Formats: sequence, structure tokens, C-alpha cells
Amino acid sequence: MKKQPLLFWTISLVLFLFTSCSRNAAPDPEEQIRISVASTLAAIPSPTTVPQPTPYPQPTPFNLSGLFCEYQFCIGHPVDMAFFDVSAQQNPAAPSSYGVGYIAALSGNRFISVLWQLAPGAADPEFMLDLILDDADIREGNLEVKLVRNMNVMYTSITSTATSVFPFGGSGAWTCGDRVFAWKVYTPQAETASPLFEEALSRFTCGQ
Repeated sequence: MKKQPLLFWTISLVLFLFTSCSRNAAPDPEEQIRISVASTLAAIPSPTTVPQPTPYPQPTPFNLSGLFCEYQFCIGHPVDMAFFDVSAQQNPAAPSSYGVGYIAALSGNRFISVLWQLAPGAADPEFMLDLILDDADIREGNLEVKLVRNMNVMYTSITSTATSVFPFGGSGAWTCGDRVFAWKVYTPQAETASPLFEEALSRFTCGQ
């Protein structure tokens, strides 16, 4: 009868040790992996939102073919022609400039010339027609007067005895800023002069 308490305590001690060992047993490796993966994913920073690209205006294509640009103005011309500075050829010491100039272009079937000069406040450019037309040129028909992009424009058809190769033509004059311009063409056919003037003026701009 005295051995029962000892047996009881022995069994209790074994159960206690078994329970303690069970509590201190190594954790499941798969569970550790799952915990580690979850912790790693939680620590990954959220991706920064990529900023949207700023739209910039695209350059407008500008066709330089058949366009003369000097002396702070541009004017259209047939692509098979190129202007040269008549003023510089006549007097190398006094070439064309912003304030005054004379240029011309020649091809096998037409001759074009352009004059300009300073005339601040001038609204009527007709006097430029008198400058660019010479004694061999005769005005034909009525003088056309119109407003083109805020420019006072005049145009007249002409005939000319300057050369038998180009008996017809046309001449125009207009104001732009503080300058006045005059244009003239000699052609073999009368009907080609006016379209050439319209082409030249459609691409005309000046530094105002």
C-alpha cells in the first residue's frame, strides 16, 4: 500500500515530461515556409504608379520646296526657279536688305521679279506697280483690289514688248507691316500669269 503513492507520482511525472516535450516540439517545416513566404510578400513595397507621359505638340511639317525666305519675308515661287539678288549684282556694295530690295528668277518660260521698300503707314500699294512696271509694260483690263489676310492687294494683267519670248504677264502689289511689295511675271501665255501670282501670295509671310 505504501508503493501506490510512489507509482502515482511516477506516472504524473512521466505525463508532465511528455506534455512539456510535446509543447517544445519543433514546428512543422511547411508551416514555417508558409509563414516566411507570407512575411516576405507583405514586406514587398507596392509598385509606384508610372507617370503618364506629358503630351508635347508635334512640329508641323513645313515644305520649303518652292519657297524663298530672306530679308524677313517668305514668298512662293515655281519649284524650277530660284531667286537671285539683283541689287547685289547691280551694286555689290548695296545688296538687298530688310528696308529695300530687288530679286528676280528666270526659267525657260517665265521671268519673275519682286521689289519691296519701307513705307510705314502706307495703305495704298499702287505706287509700287508704277515702280515695277516699265515703259514696255501695258496694263490690261481692270485693276483688281482685294484684302488677303489683312493685306491690301492689287493685281493687273499686262502685255509687254520687252521681249517677244514673254509677251504676256501680270503684276501685283501689296502691303505687309511697314513695307510694300511689288511682283511681276512675264509669260508666254496670258492665262498663266494670275495663277502664278496667287501661288506666290498664298505662301507669302513677312516679319511684322
